[in-house]
Amino acid sequence: MLTRSHRTTVVFRRPFMLAGFDRPQPAGTYDVETEEELLEGLSFPAYRRVATVMTPRARQPGALLQALAVDPGELDRALASDRE
Repeated sequence: MLTRSHRTTVVFRRPFMLAGFDRPQPAGTYDVETEEELLEGLSFPAYRRVATVMTPRARQPGALLQALAVDPGELDRALASDRE
């Protein structure tokens, strides 16, 4: 199955909380990667999202980072709330 990935960067100005997190995440810059797979058998190319993962940017060299699976809709709502 063919897959493709998209990377983007998001910035939170304030601490935030998403489902599945055990504590609020600090304000800062996060990398978001979305993986999609090609839906086969169609007469046109179409993709389905299979995973969205968010990783904080390292604040110091050699820091350990944890990638967290997130719901894209919830992430969008958290970003909109952060901008208010």
